[in-house]
Amino acid sequence: MVTLSAAVAAAAAELPGVIRREHAETIEYELNDRPIAIVEVVADEVSFRLSPAVAAAAIRTPDTEPSPRGPEWVALRPAVVDDHALDRAVAWLESAWRNAGG
Repeated sequence: MVTLSAAVAAAAAELPGVIRREHAETIEYELNDRPIAIVEVVADEVSFRLSPAVAAAAIRTPDTEPSPRGPEWVALRPAVVDDHALDRAVAWLESAWRNAGG
């Protein structure tokens, strides 16, 4: 079974310029010195920094909630990591990458 963190790691490796920084309990992905996604490893939750329009739409999808990181951040923590959750995670990472200048 693929985890959100593994799906995000694989997708991030394909995006030019993305830097991965590992911390004690999180993995941060950034582009142009701007965080675009943060993985909470233990919870298998990912927060994405999205454009306001994308964040507004994303927050209305299942298994999401506003992130305490700010209004442009959306946290994804699905009860079941299925193909739909993995697709959203990869799509939102790519959207965050584009939003940061990728």
